Amino acid sequence: MTANPAPASTATPTVTDADIELLHTAVAVARRSREVGNHPFGALLAGPDGEVLIEAQNTVTTDSDATGHAETNLVRLATAKYDAAFLRSCTLYTSTEPCAMCSGAIYWGNIGRVVYALGEDELLAMTGANDENPTMALPCREVFAAGQRPLSVLGPVDVAEAREVHHGFWN
Repeated sequence: MTANPAPASTATPTVTDADIELLHTAVAVARRSREVGNHPFGALLAGPDGEVLIEAQNTVTTDSDATGHAETNLVRLATAKYDAAFLRSCTLYTSTEPCAMCSGAIYWGNIGRVVYALGEDELLAMTGANDENPTMALPCREVFAAGQRPLSVLGPVDVAEAREVHHGFWN
């Protein structure tokens, strides 16, 4: 028997001051990632009370690992530390919309909510056809909608620093 996929949450989420603050923190993680020679992406996991539990940078360059995206790194850490029921009550904040690979990891990692700043379409407009960022035109909402459980998504959220951290990096 095949289960019908559950759509991403149909409720229209609203951005809160806490969401904005945590997105600024995710962008700061992205800035640190860039400073150590990696791509400028950062993510964090916040518990149901908004406390930051884990931060993760992109490590594609320093670890020579194409799967070392910030969100995937974060999911690896989170699933090793917390059980699925707890992760469903958590929010992943990220400087840029999760790619298809990261969206799959977030879904299978049982994280319940995603909030992102820069949209994947905006990133593609900035990077163009850059070999180091072969952006897929597949929004995270479409990946999540193919799953069997709802996952709330909020983004893109206008955070100027999320664009600024990429300036000059991809040229």
